[in-house]
Amino acid sequence: MNASAATDSDLRRARLRSWWQQLGAVMMKEAKQVTRDPSSWIIAVVLPLTFLFLFGYGISLDTTVVKIAVVREDDGRDAQDLAAALSHSRWFLVVPAVDRRSGEQLLQDQSVKAVVVIPAQFGRMLHAEDTTAQLQVLVDGAEPNTANFVHGYMSALWSNFLADRAMQEGAPVTPAVSVEARYWYNPNAESRWFLIPGSMTVIMTLLGTLLTSLVIAREYERGTLEALYATPLTRGQILIGKTLPYFLLAMVSMAVCVLTALLLFRLPLRGSTLALGLVSAAFLVPALGQGLFISVAMKTQMAAAQLGLMTGYLPAMMLSGFLFDINSMPGWLRPLTYLIPARYMNISLQTVFLAGDVWAVLIPNMVFMLAVGALFFGLTWRRLHKRID
Repeated sequence: MNASAATDSDLRRARLRSWWQQLGAVMMKEAKQVTRDPSSWIIAVVLPLTFLFLFGYGISLDTTVVKIAVVREDDGRDAQDLAAALSHSRWFLVVPAVDRRSGEQLLQDQSVKAVVVIPAQFGRMLHAEDTTAQLQVLVDGAEPNTANFVHGYMSALWSNFLADRAMQEGAPVTPAVSVEARYWYNPNAESRWFLIPGSMTVIMTLLGTLLTSLVIAREYERGTLEALYATPLTRGQILIGKTLPYFLLAMVSMAVCVLTALLLFRLPLRGSTLALGLVSAAFLVPALGQGLFISVAMKTQMAAAQLGLMTGYLPAMMLSGFLFDINSMPGWLRPLTYLIPARYMNISLQTVFLAGDVWAVLIPNMVFMLAVGALFFGLTWRRLHKRID
């Protein structure tokens, strides 16, 4: 009995050692494939840096200076003071206009974003008790965000103008309510701090989905799938061996993105590197699982890459809350965003970078991402058969 038990134990150990050796051989083969393929390095290194530079420097949601035209139809002192306040404002770059017609022409030619008309008798109406002084502000509504900025800036400037005028006349200026805005997590309200974590979400989606979507499809095209299926490898060894090298490559790419964000764009990292690593690893599970499922379903690399872009990149870009606010989306579309792992990755990265290790937010997001990843790997397991149909 003892000899038989020892033999069985040795046999199990030998099988386990053989299983790990086979897995290591598959991983080594796939790693060599990655290092020898220039497109893999382009996708893993060049593409992330390009995205970060694009969203860090090329795209901004901040509007600091708006070009406007000022038409002054009143030559009085009050109209001159208001025109001077507009010219000296840090929000506006003033272009003089002779009359309303020329101002409207500048607006039509898109030379300016708004036209401020100081009407005739402005000073008289400002001092009269029975009338109200009015300004006319014509804004280019083709860009709603800029139009809202102009409206807010003009309202603030008009309030300051009236307050300064009251002080000069000796009238008490005691507002009933004093509003002081304080921005949590992003004190300067810089859109770059919002865009860069979101761009990392898009980058990781693109890496995980696009790279692994070509794994099995490449074997189909090159005619090496039959040789792979002829080996004693199990489905689990094939999936793990072909996934883990790309997981490590994507984590390296994420590290490059984080270093670039911290050193070049001065993005704060208020959370820990542990939380950042766990969130990144959890998100790669659904991204890689989706890519593998696509690779098993498609038989050409072109079709797999196109499907990966359609189902991975576009939802991450459009429906994750990266560029467009989810609350402003149509009611029928908002529930679909809850099914997209990129939404939870976007929220998690913004939390780690700007707020810290808020585990009440991070843990549910990671659980959902891992659950979606398990679903994709389960579908891939069922779809992968060691036979050529």
